[in-house]
Amino acid sequence: MAQAATAKKKIDTFQWEGVDRKGKKIKGQMDGASTAFINAALRRQGVKPTKVRKTPKPLFAMKKKIKAKDVAIFTRQLATMLTAGIPIAQAFDIVGNGHENPSMRDLILAVKNDIESGTNLTQALARHPLYFDALYCNLVAAGEQAGILDNILDKIATYKEKIEAIKSKIKSALFYPTAVVVVAFVITTILLVYVIPQFEALFKGFGADLPAMTKMVVNLSQFFQQWWYLIFGSIIGAVSALTYTYKRSTPMQETMDRILLRAPVIGPIVKKATIARFSRTLATMFGAGVPLVEALDSVAGAAGNRVYYEGTMAIRSDVSTGMQLQAAMGATALFPNMVVQMVAIGEESGELDTMLGKVADFYEEEVDDAVAGLSSLMEPIIMAVLGVLIGGLVIAMYLPIFKMAATV
Repeated sequence: MAQAATAKKKIDTFQWEGVDRKGKKIKGQMDGASTAFINAALRRQGVKPTKVRKTPKPLFAMKKKIKAKDVAIFTRQLATMLTAGIPIAQAFDIVGNGHENPSMRDLILAVKNDIESGTNLTQALARHPLYFDALYCNLVAAGEQAGILDNILDKIATYKEKIEAIKSKIKSALFYPTAVVVVAFVITTILLVYVIPQFEALFKGFGADLPAMTKMVVNLSQFFQQWWYLIFGSIIGAVSALTYTYKRSTPMQETMDRILLRAPVIGPIVKKATIARFSRTLATMFGAGVPLVEALDSVAGAAGNRVYYEGTMAIRSDVSTGMQLQAAMGATALFPNMVVQMVAIGEESGELDTMLGKVADFYEEEVDDAVAGLSSLMEPIIMAVLGVLIGGLVIAMYLPIFKMAATV
């Protein structure tokens, strides 16, 4: 109960005024859980506080969401400061007060308060599992036990930066075609609802049969005008239901992830990215001194794909019974022969983390090249699809006019 109460402490910003050891009046601001906390912190710094008040927050202030990138930047900053010999509580104070995201600042200072109350860093971070997962906490615990926390935090920062780089590249590759499809749908809707009905009214005065293509587009326009709410409702409902079911159904996740891995063009990119993430995570965990079986638990959770999660848990089960890692990986049929052979060499030479790091580097470069190739391939395809779609609607509307002009 005490831990839960500590975790829920709200961090606010306070404006303070006081007198230093030389009798000089000074003022500033500090983040903390209460006025009493600020007074105590100032006295520890040799400042006699005369006024402490909470900084009023603006109405309708919206807190930014904490992103994985924020955690990666925080980890890099903390590692740099610990390497420079700055005490951990002071490092948290510097990083927290200097952060632009208020939500991240509150999180950092909450962890700092826990540390100052006597909790070790691993336990303080574990109280915020939404931002510091089991992998992160396990690595920090290994660093604290071995007395190399700054080195471990540097490894975590590097790991998170590389993982975020891969995610960013895949998202950027998917964003362009998705945006174009949405724009094409909007343009098509405008044509069907507003433009084509104008042509339809014009065609009624022709007194002649319309071409088949024109009739089809006019009928489509009439259907869309009559049932637009059903069309939009079905699309939104299908996407929402699929998302809801995917998040809560393990069989659904496995089915969709398996389909994604087998999909043309995008499937190989997802597979390479997943192998890179698997290799990078295991290399980081093993290099930090985490036992292999325990490390594979965290690797499974970081896989980002249900198929590879199940495969990693199967590897963990085999390794725990004494099977070599390379044999267990080969038995899943999820990893290319090159990856299995590199792992085998790493096990024989005692440099498994180094070999896994090389595998991760290789597949991260493969993802970079594949994403660049995908972007180059998608541009002409998307332009062609847009041209056929929009051009087809325009041609269908002008065909009766061309037919009438030919008759005249």
